[in-house]
Amino acid sequence: MSQTISRCRSCESPELITVLSLGAMPLTAAFLHDAQLTASEMRYPLDVAVCRECSLMQVLESVPAETIFCNDYPYYSSFSDMLLEHSRAHAKELIHAKGLGPDSFVLELASNDGYLLRHFREHGIPVLGIDPAEGPAKVAIDAGIPTLCQFFTSELAEQLCAEGKLADVVLANNVLAHVPDPNGFVRGIATVLKPDGEAVIEVPYVVELIERCEFDTIYHEHFSYFSVTSLSKLFARNGLTLNHIEHFPIHGGTLRLHVSRDDRVDDSVREALAREATDGIATVAYYEHFAERVQSIKAALRESLTTLKQQGASIAAYGAAAKGSILLNYAGVGAEVIDFIADRNVHKQGLYMPGVHIPVRSPDLIAEARPDYMLLLAWNFKEEILEQQAEYRRGGGKFIIPIPYPTIV
Repeated sequence: MSQTISRCRSCESPELITVLSLGAMPLTAAFLHDAQLTASEMRYPLDVAVCRECSLMQVLESVPAETIFCNDYPYYSSFSDMLLEHSRAHAKELIHAKGLGPDSFVLELASNDGYLLRHFREHGIPVLGIDPAEGPAKVAIDAGIPTLCQFFTSELAEQLCAEGKLADVVLANNVLAHVPDPNGFVRGIATVLKPDGEAVIEVPYVVELIERCEFDTIYHEHFSYFSVTSLSKLFARNGLTLNHIEHFPIHGGTLRLHVSRDDRVDDSVREALAREATDGIATVAYYEHFAERVQSIKAALRESLTTLKQQGASIAAYGAAAKGSILLNYAGVGAEVIDFIADRNVHKQGLYMPGVHIPVRSPDLIAEARPDYMLLLAWNFKEEILEQQAEYRRGGGKFIIPIPYPTIV
């Protein structure tokens, strides 16, 4: 059963102000088999609030993490070339900067299918991955990446510490938003770090989410949406300091956070905090037009797709991503408009998108079906996908990019 929170997930303040409601949504990882299409699907309220005290933006409904991430969780990181390259470069940089070698230890939280740890393993560096999703964890283990198939908690951190498994580097990419108890998670990181160790954490940046109206990245799997303001308070509350920030465009705007027990803070952090204070990130006024813009995108997308369909155009979509599930369900666009969704992830092919029941197929079907338009649901990998589908575009096929506002390319 889900629960509606009444206090901030981070600072426990009761001052939560709702800024957006997307209605009742299915879980984005709950893909359907043929036999399930006639059964009712679980839906949960998707309301978003901001904390007046620490500025954390968060989903009010808590669906149990075991319901979301275990069993047939279909996300496998290795199906994105862009993400693989991003990860390879990150590993190479860390190995060089920190002089990591056979006597080092790298721990990754939410290690998925081993897409990142394999680069350290190739250099003879001892690693351990932790991930609760059985499918991706098994792929990692089969590839020779030691992996614990369980959730990372403060209790597990204490166990690892007792076993002497303290890390020179703790990696946690795109996972902090996925934990309902961020304080326990960060306390766990502090527990498993060596005294001079560093945690390197990547999170989507809420400022870019708001500015670019990336509302489809809001779903039940993402409990929190972080600003530098909320992050610095979260780390400080749990004995760590946000020392340095890097920014990357991947996933629609990502912050790479360097965190340790060292209390030094560099200009990248100070400048980000100052910008957010000037912009009013902690005020409700900062978010007041967000909901209006979200509704505008919904109306524009529905009008565009409806017009094209009335003109006789065939429409498919690309990327059975979580954000695509939210976009389609919120816009009320289903199989009556979209013929199929192409996705390289073989674990999703042959299934149906939650809520809207659009079939997921191999990208090979694009060349055969030759739809007039493709709605790009995985817009965060726009350049990669457009390059992969260059032949389709040369043949006259067009892509509809829905965010930050529907456009045709």
